Amino acid sequence: MPPDALYLHLPFCVARCPYCDFVVYAGGDARGPRARTERLYEAVGRELELRADALDERFGRAASGGPRTTLRSVYFGGGTPSLVPGEWLERLMALVRERFGLAPDAEVTLEANPGSEDRGDPAGFRRAGVTRISFGAQSLDAGELRRLGRRHSPEDVAAAVAEARAAGIGSVNLDLLYDLPGGSVAAWEATLRTALALAPDHLSLYALTLDDPDAEGLTGRDGDHLLTPPGARRWRERARLGQDDDRAADQYCLATDLLAERGWHGYEISNWARPGHESRHNLAYWERRPYEAVGPGAHAFDGATRRWNAAAMEPYIAALVPAHGAAVARRPRTDAAGSGWRSATGRIPELPPGGMERLGPEQIAAEEVILALRLDYGVDEATASRPPLNGVREWAESVGLLEVVVLDGQPRVRLTTRGRLLSNELFARLV
Repeated sequence: MPPDALYLHLPFCVARCPYCDFVVYAGGDARGPRARTERLYEAVGRELELRADALDERFGRAASGGPRTTLRSVYFGGGTPSLVPGEWLERLMALVRERFGLAPDAEVTLEANPGSEDRGDPAGFRRAGVTRISFGAQSLDAGELRRLGRRHSPEDVAAAVAEARAAGIGSVNLDLLYDLPGGSVAAWEATLRTALALAPDHLSLYALTLDDPDAEGLTGRDGDHLLTPPGARRWRERARLGQDDDRAADQYCLATDLLAERGWHGYEISNWARPGHESRHNLAYWERRPYEAVGPGAHAFDGATRRWNAAAMEPYIAALVPAHGAAVARRPRTDAAGSGWRSATGRIPELPPGGMERLGPEQIAAEEVILALRLDYGVDEATASRPPLNGVREWAESVGLLEVVVLDGQPRVRLTTRGRLLSNELFARLV
């Protein structure tokens, strides 16, 4: 089906945090005379054109009366998209509007770091069309921030939220991490209460996960992850020794109770919102609605096939900007390639390297159940009574992972709080 949402991955950061597994290019790649930012932004614009061409051919132009509707959400992720100059953000948003179309009430999210050097210009973001900012706060404890390698302070988070509000950004999210090495339940509670005092609209609370993409085979030539730097690998090995599953469970339960008392909606395993501020873009993922994606390492989905771009930046740029930074001309949209872009060398840009996976019926059925169970409304009785959930439902209910509730007059099967904590144990049995 045509996409409901669009993700743009802008991978630059001033510095790379040792726990981060996202596709990130930092230091001289992001700032200074050797920075590759403008070439990357140009390449992302070219990919937007090529992806829109393919959608035009398959579904017709957006808002043309055919099956292709305009986007309900756009998400600038990274990296630190708040480093993007306002003029480039406006150019990319103009391309999105022209080639994909935006619903009048579309949600447009931009991720930002709260430090004074890299939170960018909220007023400029608002002019470009951003309606929602997600700040990577991670903690509001100064000692924890230092141990995580973060460059901002708790005071920076408060200033960032205030600036976003003053600029007219209508919805603000804070990302926070628990199960930090050497952390405590008391420190986590203090972070939560400080965060709530800043009056955000949405909280994303994630247990610190220290994966190894190299060992998982995700970092090859067409892989969607980058190699883990040796220093980050050593940091993660030490950090794992300071984590504790029981403490993490206590921290999660504390957050669940505290936010429920304040009237927050825990609509997904790791996400809470004030009413009306649920992330529309992330709901597209969890509800398995189609989404388009551009940028190094970005993933897209059309309902049956998953597609990803390789994480390596140079092959990405080389495919989309064949002149390697030389001036390019915009031609009328008459050539067979469709996009109308041609490099100074005469080569037409092509889609970047990556991969795709066509999902089979069993994969789709398992994915539908797993993603639905992440949400607070779970699955209906009909879904719960057929594979793959029917084979494990009795066990899951007997050990307190699933419960039956009535929502809008209909019975629904969903995770309990214990089930949310142990969801991976259940999900592994569904695959």
